[in-house]
Order: sequence, then C-alpha cells, then structure tokens
Amino acid sequence: MSDNSYDVLVIGAGPGGYPAAIRASQLGLNVLIVEASMWGGTCLNIGCIPSKALIEAGKTYEKIGKAAAMGITVTGQALDMGKLQEWKGGIVNKMTSGVRGLCKGNGATLANGTAAFTSSTTAEITPTDGSAAYTVTFKQAVIATGSVPIELPMFKFDEVDILSSTGVLALPEVPGHVVVVGGGYIGLECGQMLRKLGAEVTVIELADQILPGFDPEIIKWVARTMKKSGIRTLLQGKASAVRKEGGGLIVSAETSKGPEEIACDKLVVTVGRKPFTDGLGLEAAGVVKTDRGFIEVDSQLRTNVPNIFAVGDVTGNPMLAHRATMQGEIVGEVLAGKDVACDYKTVPAVVFTDPEIATAGLMENEAREAGFDIKVGTFPWGANGRALTLQATDGFVKVIADAKDNQVLGVAICGPHASDLISEAALAVEMDAFLEDISLTIHPHPTLGEAVMEAANKVLGHAIHVMN
Repeated sequence: MSDNSYDVLVIGAGPGGYPAAIRASQLGLNVLIVEASMWGGTCLNIGCIPSKALIEAGKTYEKIGKAAAMGITVTGQALDMGKLQEWKGGIVNKMTSGVRGLCKGNGATLANGTAAFTSSTTAEITPTDGSAAYTVTFKQAVIATGSVPIELPMFKFDEVDILSSTGVLALPEVPGHVVVVGGGYIGLECGQMLRKLGAEVTVIELADQILPGFDPEIIKWVARTMKKSGIRTLLQGKASAVRKEGGGLIVSAETSKGPEEIACDKLVVTVGRKPFTDGLGLEAAGVVKTDRGFIEVDSQLRTNVPNIFAVGDVTGNPMLAHRATMQGEIVGEVLAGKDVACDYKTVPAVVFTDPEIATAGLMENEAREAGFDIKVGTFPWGANGRALTLQATDGFVKVIADAKDNQVLGVAICGPHASDLISEAALAVEMDAFLEDISLTIHPHPTLGEAVMEAANKVLGHAIHVMN
C-alpha cells in the first residue's frame, strides 16, 4: 500500500468522525482522518462542551446569589468574563487535544486540511498550512462533516453584533440586553445562560410556544422559570430587520400585539442548523443528497455509493452528538466487515435549560399516535428530599407505559440533573423493561434517582411519597 493509499478515509473529526476512525483502526484498518480546523468538531469546540461550561457558570453565579437561604452571606460577588472564557477555553483545549491523541494512539493517520472527492475511490487533500494539495486513494470513506447554523438573509452573522451560537459562546463581556431570535433549545440555553450572568434577555419565537414539539408540561415549567428570572418572551413573533443606532442595535419585530422596535446590544439568531457538505465533491463520488441537503444512509450508514458511508448531522435528525458517536462506532465495525447495523430503539435528548429537560423513548402524544393504550405516572421534585436540599424543586419525572403489559415506552424528566438521570430511562427503553423492573430496583436514598422509581410506582398505583 503506497503512502497515499488507505483502507479508509474519514472526512471530519467531530463526534461521528473520530469514533469511526478509532474503531476502524482498532480493527486493523489503515485509516486517514482529515479535519479542516476543529478536532472534536462543533461539539467539543463551539457547541456542547463550551456551552455547558458557560451554562454551569451561569447556574453557579445565580446560586451564589441565592445562598442567603442557606444562611450563607456572600459579599462582593462579581463576574470576570475574561477569566470565565479562559476557563472554558482550557476545557475545550483539553478535550480537543485528547481527540487527536486518541486517533493517533489507535493508529490512524491525521491530516489537517480539507478533503474533496475526485471519484468514488480518490480524494484531493488540501492542507491548511498552505502546502501543496495531494491525492489519496481509499477503499472506503466516511463523511462526517456535521452541520452549521442556519443564517437568515436579513441577519447575516458577523459574530460581533449579530451572533450565531458560535459567537454567543465567545463574548468578551456580558451584554446589557440581548435579543434571541428562536425559542428552540439552542436559543433558550443561550438566553438563560446570559440572563444568569446578568444580561437582560428578550426571546422572539415564531410559534405559539417555546420549545416547539416538547411535552406541554415541560414547556410550562421552563416558561415559568424564564418569566420568573425576568426573560421577556414574544410568542408568535417574527424579527424582520435590524439596524445600528446609537452604539447599539434596533431589532424590528412583528408581534401578536403589532409591530415593535427593540433596542439591544447583541442579536443572537438560533433558528436551527443545516448539514455541511460544501466543497466535498459529492457529485464526483456519485453521492446523492436529499432536497434538504442531507445524505441518506441505510441501517449500516451506507450511502447510495456502496463504499462511501456517512454519520452524524449530515444524515439528518436528530442532530445530536451522542447519536453521531454511536453511528461512528457502528460504521467503524461495518468498515471492518462486521455484520452490525443501527438498531437502537431510542436516542435520548437533553436540553440544558433551567430546569433541565431530558427524554427517552416515546412521549405521551407520540405513544398515543402510535396506537398504544397508555398509562402515565408523574412524580414532582417537590416530594424528593435530595431535590429539596439542592433548592431545585421545579419540574417532575414522568414515566409512560403500555397499559396492556406495563412495558416502559418512554420517560420525560424536567428538573435537576435530568441530563444525568435520563441514562437509566434510556436503558429501560432499550432493553424493553417493564415498570416492575424499575420499581423493584432499589434506588439509593437520598438521591434524585429515587424520583424515577417513584414515578414508575405511581403508574403501578403504589407510590409511597405522593398520593396515588
């Protein structure tokens, strides 16, 4: 095999690409992984990890301000945004260098640059250091180029005044007033984070509710918390233009009460993400995209070209890092000839709002639409001792089960550490567990995990700490 000939070419080193490269290398394949700029992808560099770092900082800052309820008096509380960004950057650097080290340590060849197909078995690599482009040949390839924020024509991102989710995570100081266009999970995560750090926040959402598609009970709790914190929400609103004025911005919006102009310091636009396939040369390889720009794949992540695969956001919804990682691991084994496929029953979803949201399996409306006769049990955090000690009693745990045989169909958690608790629920759905499996599992006390057990008991009609 020549220096520029590989068993596998992986394009993109995000949460889908680097697991594919690592797993294929572990199984003895000669792998080249190419990344243009961000080892670890959007998630590690400008998405999941830095956003959660800033969200945690916001929660901590807010909690310090509420410490008086515990008898703790704090004076001189202040925020140094420069140090916060430095701390966040240290986490990102540690994670991204770890990705490079893992890929290299498992035997993959790393290339900093872009890759474009010139056929179904060749690609041109253009190094980012300006050196000459070169051609590589491969037997199989994996497309893992992820997604980018959707940009609206009237709100072109400059990442100074008009920010994408990328720009909002790199602010050198907390703005006085921020307008967020889009009341989905990214917009609310960013908006609540900025509010906790001290900014005034206005959210403009086109739909008649925030978090379109989520359980109405969950939406109620998040909306309540936003209002309590001072976030202004304009539902059925449409931002139409922005102009600079007096050192700030004026956002023009159509609202349910008529036109309005909102003065602010920054405009954050979070209206979704789209697959990124620009410059890949898919036509030269023969890979077909859908009319929405996604790459269709089968259960083994194979595109319409048998030796070319795709994982992660480019393959469609849900655009979640953990889905991409699972796909990457699966495709790594497929590349090595193993008879495996994507057959997972659920992809859990997490939203790091306040309160946190996490779901696994079917929600109430989805279960009914699927034809199930269901029964539901809900346990409030106000009845959980650990939640009380955390001063985090907003929300609930909800378990949805098949009324016929008590099989767990889905779980929704709204409240403290929902992102951590949902893994038990995902396992229950994946293994076709029944209510009794959760109920008869001893959950340690006092913990938040008890609420999942109590919700299952509530469905069965024998909850101890709430009325049945």
